[in-house]
Amino acid sequence: MKKIDLYIIKKFLGTFFYAISLLIVIVIIFDVSENIDEFLENDAPLNEIIFSYYFNFIPYFLNLFIYLFTFISVIFFTSKLASNTEIIAILSSGISFIRLLRPYFISGLFLALISFYLANFLIPKTNQKRREFKDTYMEKLSKNKDKNIHLQIHQGTFVYVERFDTKSLKGKKFTIEKFKDNKLYYKLRAKSIAWDSISQKWQINDYYIRTINNTKENLIKGKRIDTTLNLAPSDLYVEKEDFEEMDYWELNRTIKSKKMKGAENVKIYEVEKSKRVASPFATLVMTFIGMSLSCRKIRGGIGMHLGLGIAIAFAFILFMQISTVFAISGNLPPYLSAWIPNIVFGILGIFFLYTAPK
Repeated sequence: MKKIDLYIIKKFLGTFFYAISLLIVIVIIFDVSENIDEFLENDAPLNEIIFSYYFNFIPYFLNLFIYLFTFISVIFFTSKLASNTEIIAILSSGISFIRLLRPYFISGLFLALISFYLANFLIPKTNQKRREFKDTYMEKLSKNKDKNIHLQIHQGTFVYVERFDTKSLKGKKFTIEKFKDNKLYYKLRAKSIAWDSISQKWQINDYYIRTINNTKENLIKGKRIDTTLNLAPSDLYVEKEDFEEMDYWELNRTIKSKKMKGAENVKIYEVEKSKRVASPFATLVMTFIGMSLSCRKIRGGIGMHLGLGIAIAFAFILFMQISTVFAISGNLPPYLSAWIPNIVFGILGIFFLYTAPK
């Protein structure tokens, strides 16, 4: 049986890496044809295009479609085994159907672990260079937030900025308010603020500080003060999909910080975190669905199996996108949005395994 296990594992992984490699080459060719005008207009160096953009693009694309191509690979080579009556011969020799699933499980688990590592640790590092290239030679990834930015930087401490400029890192009409027992006891108002990247401090200009102690009030006026705040310039502007550069631990810290600051887009980060855990599991789900669908010998052979398999795969992707939209724009919990497709199609996979020929 060990020889059969190795035979199936080699077929599984060999088909997967061959198929995904071909698709990556095709996607890169189409991407070059689509973006070549921007590369030429912005004088992007060839070595930067190859090593900073496309070299770091490969892990991202691999992880994006890993469960889809796992599914297609399983259907392709298992249908071939079935059409050659190899599966019938294996089962007729006394090997149980459950035992036959072992090499599929080992291969699917291997790809799931790769997916987990890519999504949570490797891709955030490669995305830093890819996004830096994209920001320099393609589209700008950062933009100003709307006017009147309100944030909580500590428990009971709130800041307000009327407008912030991402180029100069300067803000207009800045306010800090501190509350204790729902009572205001400190308020700072300033005409402008500016971020000093050398000292890593905020410069507060033309300010008034008002402190309240019971019935007494004190007012201080000044021209400039340098101070540290639990406030980064990145909190005052939006960077498109900046979670792509965060590993698992950084993403957790960002979610915690954004919740404390009352950020409106915290759900996007929670959905991303949940998807990074749920997507590797989808690889196993797709493996078992693909195996149970294609293990029987039918008229139409590989073509029929592939057609049905691709339909199910795209239904899974559509289901995942719909649940993600409901989580970000609706009231669906982020972790549930990521796991609902796995749960629904996992039940479907159990049904297919139950009805598969034994």
